[in-house]
Amino acid sequence: MVELYDTTLRDGSQAEGVNFSLADKLRIARKLDELGIHYIEGGWPGSNLKDAAFFQEAPALHLRRAKLAAFGCTRRPDRAPEDEPLLQTLLHSGTPVCTIFGKSWALHVTEVLRTTPEENLRMIRDSVAYLKAHGREVIYDAEHFFDGYKQDPGYALATLQAAQEGGADRVVLCDTNGGSLPWEVGDITARVRSLVRLPLGIHTHNDCELAVANAIAAIQAGATHVQGTINGVGERTGNASLISIIAILNLKMGLECLRDEDLERLTEFSAFFDEVANLPPNERQPFVGRCAFAHKAGMHVDAIAKNPHTFEQIDPRRVGNTRRILVSELSGSSTVTLKGKEFGLDLSRRSPETRGILDRIMRLEHEGYVFEGAEASLELLMKRATGHYRKLFDLIGFRVIVEKRGHDEEPITEATLKIAVDGQQMLTVAEGDGPVHALDGAMRKALEHFYPELQNVRLTDFKVRVVDAKEGTAAKVRVLVESADDRRSWSTIGVSTNIIEASWQALADSVEYALSRP
Repeated sequence: MVELYDTTLRDGSQAEGVNFSLADKLRIARKLDELGIHYIEGGWPGSNLKDAAFFQEAPALHLRRAKLAAFGCTRRPDRAPEDEPLLQTLLHSGTPVCTIFGKSWALHVTEVLRTTPEENLRMIRDSVAYLKAHGREVIYDAEHFFDGYKQDPGYALATLQAAQEGGADRVVLCDTNGGSLPWEVGDITARVRSLVRLPLGIHTHNDCELAVANAIAAIQAGATHVQGTINGVGERTGNASLISIIAILNLKMGLECLRDEDLERLTEFSAFFDEVANLPPNERQPFVGRCAFAHKAGMHVDAIAKNPHTFEQIDPRRVGNTRRILVSELSGSSTVTLKGKEFGLDLSRRSPETRGILDRIMRLEHEGYVFEGAEASLELLMKRATGHYRKLFDLIGFRVIVEKRGHDEEPITEATLKIAVDGQQMLTVAEGDGPVHALDGAMRKALEHFYPELQNVRLTDFKVRVVDAKEGTAAKVRVLVESADDRRSWSTIGVSTNIIEASWQALADSVEYALSRP
């Protein structure tokens, strides 16, 4: 079994753009425990007030499956452990586990600590022994170990020996600068494994985009403890992603580190973390990203329909993800028939309807439409082509006026709309913060008279993309609208050289989709 040690709340919080509140840290810790992570590093209690407050609040979490660790460093040069405030704060945190780092690279000993190699070894040995004497499980992180080993193997190994003599429970080899390569990590870890009797851990950074590969190489070479962060967040380019490591260990290497039922929550957990951290989801993230099991090329989709193993490394359900079939100009008839099945349409590969849908999609994508992110518009397109569509209203016309009165005044936007439902016309006027907002308001005023259920539908996102920037102000724009009700969300698209017309197309599709779904 491989132990999972999460350092999101400390190392991950050092990522640019990430700033956890105390409540965030407590929520993430609770979820990590529910997922089945073995160790949760809560932070450095001596470094800031928020981390100190976290350790005061942590007992109320009542962690059931994880051990909580407090992070710190060895004593400073020429100071006794009992006189070192940094070590006292670790003990006062009350955690069962203390993780401390020390220097393995002679360059850091002389240039950063400004002390002697001998004193550095004493610092490591004394600090570990002091924490052990107070009943703590001690994990020693050998900072910059691989760089130190490459410069002076004997001294790097001596730092591990010092930690072992102090009574450390585990020693962790750290690729702190993220510059090592998998075969280097594997060879060095195997060498350490033959000389050190303690359980070995690995902690890698992603500066060469090899953090996960390096962690796996170390595990292959004998490491039984792996450190990382959720979704790989961390300083600079990030840390090793525990999400990917867990999936690889369980599903590729047969090394169970999470139960199957916990493994199936990985996708949900990854999304939860991004939401709490206020980070945009990485849709192409391996295993759990929205695109991880998305199939677009027609030949691929045809093969998937026959046997999913042809183009999927694992069953997406193993990690809580889902297969997605994308319809585009690259699609074939198999793609359309599979997508139709999702929409409740019974299409055959050689039917005229299938061919017509493919031709229509190709023409529209040539004009700038992209249906991968607008599946509600795609569903309407396919239902219109197959006679499964009932028109709910007709547009007679609209007018949008934007008026600005004076340099310091905000513009005034007004939309006038006339529609017909079953021959009955309705004229409405609405103001808004902008032309799209006003047009949306006018449409709702008109349609809610006929379709009261539209009151539950809301616009949640609005995006505009220029299709061909070389055309300048005459370029076509692509408008993507995301809407939601109390049960689901959906996306629609419009394309035109006129942004208001493109917006109307997307808004009209959004309303028609909402009203046509059961």
